[in-house]
Amino acid sequence: MEKILKPMSGYLALVICLALFVSGIYTMIVGSGNESVFVIVLSVLCFVAFAFFIKGLMIIQPNHSRVLNFFGKYVGSVKENGLFFINPLFSTQKISLRSENLQGQTLKVNDKMGNPIEIAAVLVWKVGDTYKAAYEVENYLSYVKMQSEAAVRHLAVSFPYDNLEDEEADITLRDGGDQVNKILETELLERLSPAGIVVQEARITHLAYASEIAGAMLQRQQATAIVAARTKIVEGAVGMVDMALKKLSAENIVELDDERKAAMVSNLMVVLCGEKAATPILNAGTLYN
Repeated sequence: MEKILKPMSGYLALVICLALFVSGIYTMIVGSGNESVFVIVLSVLCFVAFAFFIKGLMIIQPNHSRVLNFFGKYVGSVKENGLFFINPLFSTQKISLRSENLQGQTLKVNDKMGNPIEIAAVLVWKVGDTYKAAYEVENYLSYVKMQSEAAVRHLAVSFPYDNLEDEEADITLRDGGDQVNKILETELLERLSPAGIVVQEARITHLAYASEIAGAMLQRQQATAIVAARTKIVEGAVGMVDMALKKLSAENIVELDDERKAAMVSNLMVVLCGEKAATPILNAGTLYN
C-alpha cells in the first residue's frame, strides 16, 4: 500500500554540493601547480562526493510525485513539492498527480438488441495511489486507455440504443443522460481502482447508429413520430366532433337523424384530420337536397 514520505530539505545538501564542487576545482588547481599527489587525490574525492550528493537532490513540481525504490524494495512516495534530499542510492519514478482527459476513439459495437451503433466517451482521471500506479500494473497510462475502451463497450451492449425495439427498457443509451454517465463512471472506477486511478468524470460524447443502418433507423423513427402525431390528431378530432354534436343537441340548433349525424361526423373528421385545408361547398337547398 502507499506510504507517504517527508524527506529532508535539499537546500543544505545543495550548499554542500556547491562547496564540494568549488573545493574540487581549487584543490585540482593547487595540486596541478605543486604536483602533489595527495592534493590531486583530495580533489578527486571532492568530485566523487559532489557527484554522490548531487544525485540525492530531487525537485518535485506542484501536483507531481516521486515513488522511491531501494534495490527492488518500495520505500515510499513523496507528494510534497519543493527541493529535497534523499538517499542517493534510491531509484525514483516520476508520477503526475494532475487531472488528465482521455478522449476515447469512436467504437462500433452492437447494443443490447444487436443493432450496430457508434459510441465514444471522454474520461477525466488522475492518479490517487502512486504505489498501485507504479507497481500493480505494467503501464498505468495504457491500462487507463484499454480499460476505458472495455468499459464503454460493455456499457453499449448492456442497454438498447432507444426503446423502439424494447419498449419496456427503463434505461436507454439515447435517453439515459446522467444516469448512463453515472453507470459508466461506476464501472470505470471499478476497473481502474487496481491501478490507483481516481475517476472524476465520464461522459458519452458521441452516440449514433452505424452508417449501414442509420438511414433505415431514421425512417423508422420518423414513421413512429408520424403515427404518434396522427394518434393525437384523431383523439383531438373525436373530442371536437363529440363536443359539436352535444352542443347542437343541447341548444336545439338543428335536429339530426342518425344518417345525417354519420355524414356530419365523416365530414368533420375529414376536415380535422386532413393534411390540407378543406374546400367548403355551400348547400343552398334543404338539408336533404
